[in-house]
Amino acid sequence: MSAGSLRLTSAPTVETAMLIRSPVHEVFEAFADPAITSRFWFTHSTGRLAPGAEVRWTWQMYDLTTPVRVKEFEQDARMLLEWGAEPAVTTFELSFAPQEDDTTFVNITETGYSEETGDEVVAHALGSMGGFTLVLAALKAYLEHKIVLAVVADRFPDGKPA
Repeated sequence: MSAGSLRLTSAPTVETAMLIRSPVHEVFEAFADPAITSRFWFTHSTGRLAPGAEVRWTWQMYDLTTPVRVKEFEQDARMLLEWGAEPAVTTFELSFAPQEDDTTFVNITETGYSEETGDEVVAHALGSMGGFTLVLAALKAYLEHKIVLAVVADRFPDGKPA
């Protein structure tokens, strides 16, 4: 099969997940409370995630800000968020499943890629998967060991992501 014959028949769904050795409430709060989230993901938020909230997340190191809208919010269980600006708005879901020994399995799924070409959709999806995986690794280091990993900031040391 040649690269020229490849084509998408549907937009991909990105999914990544990780076990975090912290109670579900602490893991959920790490995403809801920007004072915690800014330790492992973005650098600033205009507010806390809550039912119906509309906030803006900023990554100062990339001079990047994006709107975030909370579409669904189930305390300690699930958040459905819409983020980005038109035309590149996607939806991502965070789900939190309590496990034995006060651990939490976090799953992140992103859908809704709407770029014009299949190549652009694939590039966006692969970038998202890598980014969300780094976020979960940094969250794990922070909650389990109180280590602030700069993996999100260090992903693009020469500036803003493409």
